[in-house]
Amino acid sequence: MRVSKLAQRDQLMGLLFVSPWLIGFFLWTALPLASSLYYSFTRYDLLRPPVWIGLDNYIELFTDDSMFVTVAFNTLYYVLLSAPLGVVSAFLMAALLNTRIAMRPVFRAIFFFPAIVPAVVVAVVWQFLLNIQFGAINSVLQGLGLPVIPFLTSTALAKPSLIMIYMWAQGNAIVIFLATLQDVPRQLYEAAVVDGANWLQKFLHITIPMCTPVILFNLIMGFIYGFQNFTLPWLLTGGGPSSSTELYALYLYRNAFSYLRMGYASAMAWILFIVIVIFTFILFRTSARWVYYGGER
Repeated sequence: MRVSKLAQRDQLMGLLFVSPWLIGFFLWTALPLASSLYYSFTRYDLLRPPVWIGLDNYIELFTDDSMFVTVAFNTLYYVLLSAPLGVVSAFLMAALLNTRIAMRPVFRAIFFFPAIVPAVVVAVVWQFLLNIQFGAINSVLQGLGLPVIPFLTSTALAKPSLIMIYMWAQGNAIVIFLATLQDVPRQLYEAAVVDGANWLQKFLHITIPMCTPVILFNLIMGFIYGFQNFTLPWLLTGGGPSSSTELYALYLYRNAFSYLRMGYASAMAWILFIVIVIFTFILFRTSARWVYYGGER
């Protein structure tokens, strides 16, 4: 089937219009991905040409890197707790903000505020609040005659403190949940009232099931963010104390730019990519058991 000259011209014009995006995609996405995959099989320090070493980086990562076990434990601990707890906190706050309370627009703006504040500012604020010497929270505790809490300097409390900060900064998820809650059909609540359901029964059997698709979305985004989280742990703890908050992204950064082991860091990046894909696949495969889609029969 021959293509007319007009159709060829339209195709050419279309390609010209999308060419800036195509060029950017190949230069800043496709090419870096391909390069990192190649470098993961090499010994490369940014100063000398890469040397092909095959699977040595991956073998060393799993068999000869004692720090990798600590980093993997810290990351899984952080992700498996922060992602579900972040979704729960965002959903509960959105449900609260969806009720008829005084100054509701003001509270909505306050709850969304952490999402638009730069991470550096968030780190400075929480450093001021949690610091063991001059932090606001510990100053209040000392004023009340209570012992101080080493939020960021204790190996037992450092990761829970980071999880607490993550639960606080759920502005984007709250907005998404608010939009979903307002889209729940009112007639379902009216029918439940007629059947004698109380507020808890309506919340458990109507509100939550109708929001499960968005819960799944926010849960997946939480897992992806958790595995890649870098800024706040780096600024607040730097991986300490005693490597208790040395997450995967921090260790990857150190190998790439502190130890100049770019090939090893590239291998770590691809392992992280595979882990994220596996977690996402598991969530999608198990979602059929608990996610409700209104259009399904």
